[in-house]
This record gives sequence, C-alpha cells and structure tokens, in this order.
Amino acid sequence: MAGGMATSTDAFLDGRIRVLQPVSGYRASPDSVFLAAAVPARAGESVLDLGCGTGVASLCLGRRVRGLEIFGLEVQPAYAALARANARLNAISISVTTGDVGAMPAELSARSFDHVMSNPPYFEAGTASSPADAGKDIAVNEGLNLADWLSSGARRLKPGGYMTIVHRAARLSGVLAALSGFAGDIRVLPIASREGRPANRVLVRARKGAKSPDKVLPPLIVHRGRVHVEDRESHSAEASRILREGCEINL
Repeated sequence: MAGGMATSTDAFLDGRIRVLQPVSGYRASPDSVFLAAAVPARAGESVLDLGCGTGVASLCLGRRVRGLEIFGLEVQPAYAALARANARLNAISISVTTGDVGAMPAELSARSFDHVMSNPPYFEAGTASSPADAGKDIAVNEGLNLADWLSSGARRLKPGGYMTIVHRAARLSGVLAALSGFAGDIRVLPIASREGRPANRVLVRARKGAKSPDKVLPPLIVHRGRVHVEDRESHSAEASRILREGCEINL
C-alpha cells in the first residue's frame, strides 16, 4: 500500500528493475521498455520523460546508461509519488515533478534537454471507452492533443536534441505531422507482435532542426512464430535482448 493506493511489486529487465505499480490502474507495459531502449542517450546528458507514470521507462534507461541527469513529469500526484519511490528503490536518480505537459512547470520550462522521451496517451479524447479506474483513464486518454504534447516536448529540446516516442501504429500519420514542424532525420521502427502481422506500435525518433531524410526500418518482431503454441515465453531473440537484458535499440 502506497499513499492509500494498493500496489504490487513488479520486475522489468529480468529483475534488474523492480517497481511499485497500482494493482488497479495504469500499469507499465513492454512499450515503456522499448521506449527506453530507443533513446540514444550517453553519460553526462540530460533526459526529460514526459508523462513518466511510475517511472519505468526512466528507470530502464537509467539502468542501461549510467551518469544521466533524468527528469520526469507526471500529472497524477499518486503516480508521481510512486515514480519517486521507485527511483529510491532502484538507487537511480530521477527528479520527478508533478505537473501538466500542457502547462510546463517553471522548474522544467527553465531548462533544455539533450533528450525528450514519451509514451503519450494513446487515444484521442472521446474515442476510447473510459476505464473504470480514473488513474488509467487519465493515462490512456488524451487531455492534451498529440500535436501539442509533442510541441511542448520540442520546446524543451536543445538544438540537435532527440525526441523519442512510442505510440500506436494507427496514429503514425499524426506523429509524423507533428514532428515535421520542428525535426528531421525521423526514424520509424514498427513493432509487430508476430511475423506476418501488422505492426500495432511504432517507435519514432526525431532530431530537432535536422534535415536528413526520414527512414522506415524493418519491423521488430516481439514473439517467435505466427501463432502462440507454447505455454511459456516466446519472445524473439531481438525482443528478449531488449526486454530481459536491457539492450539498446539502434534506430
């Protein structure tokens, strides 16, 4: 129990990261791990995680790359408190601010960052059925539209800085339209659950002010085989290196 919220302790990166998450509410998925793996951060750089939730993506990145200065922004106080607790639990330094992406808190708006990473709400306002849990509702349904969310992140980037996001493949056109106003060298990595299936997620990375051509990369296949036939983990070798070993995704 944390702050009156029932929580469970869950493992990521094959137990390298352990986090408190709500039993009922928004819970981090492999999307957060994939997001962290795609951020090309190096020691000494600064990272802003927009909508950091309980901090899973920031923690996975901080475990892979030591010596980062990591900041998180989370609108829900209970989730922000869990992110702070999870940073302490894993001995990874993350400065978490409670606030709204659309009204950037002063302590973040005064700074610029080498990297902005984000797993924005996946559904446009009014297009997804509202979950019973209010915390999950806020996490998955847009309060701020996607273009404004990405624009807010772009304003916090240094010239030449990288924005990395994970989103639904169905909304790729909106992601690209938003990024085209301030970035180039856009790399798109489709993520498909199995070979032969359409991608349902995309990782997108863009560089502020860059003019290089965009690239769509071969898909990352998460599970072996075209259908599920085993009562055990069936991750592909590439997905296993990311999800279990915490390896980087080179976009």
